[in-house]
Amino acid sequence: MNAVSALRQWPTTPLDSVPLALWSASDIAAATGGRASADFEVAGVETDSRYIRNGDLFVALKGETMDGHRFLEQAFAAGAAAALVDREVLWPHILVEDTSEALEALAAAARERTRAKFVGVTGSVGKTGVKEAIFAALERSSRGAAHRSIKSYNNHVGVPLSLARMPARSKFAVFEMGMNHAGEISELTRFVKPDVAVITTIAPAHIENLGSMEAIAAAKAEIFEGVKPGGVAVIPADSPHFAQLRDAAKAQHCHILSFGRSEHADMRLLDAIPQASGGSLMTAQCGSGRLVFSVAEPGEHWVMNALAVMAAVLAVGGDLASAGLALAEMGGLAGRGARHRIAVLGGKALVIDESYNANPASMRATLAQLGQTPAARRIAVLGSMKELGDFSDRFHAGLAEPICDAKVDYAVLVGEEMHALVGEFHRILGKAGQGALGKVPTFAHCRDAGEAAGLLADYGIVGGDAILVKGSNSVGLGKVISELTRRDD
Repeated sequence: MNAVSALRQWPTTPLDSVPLALWSASDIAAATGGRASADFEVAGVETDSRYIRNGDLFVALKGETMDGHRFLEQAFAAGAAAALVDREVLWPHILVEDTSEALEALAAAARERTRAKFVGVTGSVGKTGVKEAIFAALERSSRGAAHRSIKSYNNHVGVPLSLARMPARSKFAVFEMGMNHAGEISELTRFVKPDVAVITTIAPAHIENLGSMEAIAAAKAEIFEGVKPGGVAVIPADSPHFAQLRDAAKAQHCHILSFGRSEHADMRLLDAIPQASGGSLMTAQCGSGRLVFSVAEPGEHWVMNALAVMAAVLAVGGDLASAGLALAEMGGLAGRGARHRIAVLGGKALVIDESYNANPASMRATLAQLGQTPAARRIAVLGSMKELGDFSDRFHAGLAEPICDAKVDYAVLVGEEMHALVGEFHRILGKAGQGALGKVPTFAHCRDAGEAAGLLADYGIVGGDAILVKGSNSVGLGKVISELTRRDD
């Protein structure tokens, strides 16, 4: 058989007839009920003129204080092919009554035109990392035909925008859904309509707005409301709220696939052996079979994350071997576990970047990870945990135990809420200087990231040190990471 005849016999699929362009002018007009000023095609969708790439559709959203129409000139100068607008403009455009509603309509059209299998991910901790890992697994097995929401595009704008960006030829799609209040995930899941819905864990994030752990679990369980008939709910078997999540999923007629250490878990951890690289070699039981795979990311929390990933890939009909390879190769995400080796006096120091977010559960998990990290000295730069309301003092003071357990040598505590932890340290020191928790580290309290960077400089980082930087995003500890990694190789 020669090359020409081989090409003629190349297998065809229904996707071969799907246009390669993301959207045409007529498609956008039909989806949004708008009117096209010209015939055009676009390769992407963007709402921020600073991130426009050649061929994008710029959606000029209007907010309470900002109007995207003010940035049309910048968008087209950057390469936009067309814009979605609510007024006549000089450039190629689709004219609609309301651009926010039009973006949602475009998202709905994107969802309806595809045959892809959808995975929705939420949870108090770990949802972005799990979303990225599921995507990596499905992208590998589908040879690039997977799509996902980037960064943390998980709210009322990010989810529709991510859907609108989805190529019609996609075979898999992975979407993250976040919330601050009850009812928000309910709205988002009806956009995504997942075939598989994953809840990573339930922890006291946003408890200020929701009031109790049961209310947080109920808010996360809203993801099941949008699951397509016959879909699967992937839930943590070890959670105290397992029964609540299971019942909520069953109420929406979902099949249950649980993960964890519990004997009743469907994707059950049998063993996790720490590796010299910092990750784990895992063995899991699934039905009558066993899975053995490596996880590059360190920490107990990633052992559980990996089980959730495997369960989701299994539920959506993906390839478990590809999932194992993806987990073995994944590096930490910026702000969520990325590791940097920086040049300092006496050699190299390790910087662990967890600067994007923090809540009591993730603080404990990353401090435990720091405690398991080989180091001459362990340094923790910890920022305030936000949205804890009346629980704030209790949860901040409660960090004393995991900090002592991690054998931290020096702690820099950043933000007003950290006063409670400072008080707890003084209380422990007042009891003969040690206390039941063990040795209290040297510590300093400061107002902001700039002061924290100065305290680190004064302390003096040397070769062999391990530095964990973690706090709620609003504390701005990314500035500390930027300062430290200027020497990153």
